[in-house]
Amino acid sequence: MILLVVDMQKALTEDEELYDAEAFMDRNIRLIDAARKNHVEVIFVQHDAGEGSGFSAGDEDFEIDPRVAPKEGEKVFVKTINSCFGNKEFKAYMEQQEDKRLMVIGLQTNYCIDATVKSAFERGFEVIVPEGTNSTFDNDYMTGETTVAYYNEDVWDGVAELPTFDEAMEMIEK
Repeated sequence: MILLVVDMQKALTEDEELYDAEAFMDRNIRLIDAARKNHVEVIFVQHDAGEGSGFSAGDEDFEIDPRVAPKEGEKVFVKTINSCFGNKEFKAYMEQQEDKRLMVIGLQTNYCIDATVKSAFERGFEVIVPEGTNSTFDNDYMTGETTVAYYNEDVWDGVAELPTFDEAMEMIEK
């Protein structure tokens, strides 16, 4: 299994409007720590919105939140589109993996998590999205809470395994 940590960047994690931010961060910190302790590979992906956006390489908001920052030797990829598979090096690396179980956590539910979950499924990965490990913001149509529920309970049904947080921890600890 690989634990894929998507877009856990300061601009998003430090925004007070992030739905269920404190619990979301706590669960992700715990999963990442458990993965490291149990020798599960942890991969990080950052979104680069382009030079001058304030959310690009070299910008403080682009940096991965220090609470979940990669350790020495952990892979970090940068993408410029929603799906992590849009990064050619990431895609090539994932295609080489014999273990096709991919646990996806991070931000944002309705953008990069959704695109990555569907892209991974289309490529034959067994996608796992633990409860409470993705989040987003209110938008013009739905609250962050409704958006998270909609994707986790409806959109990804049949595309991903959707375990409780405790079940996900057990998967990591096996």
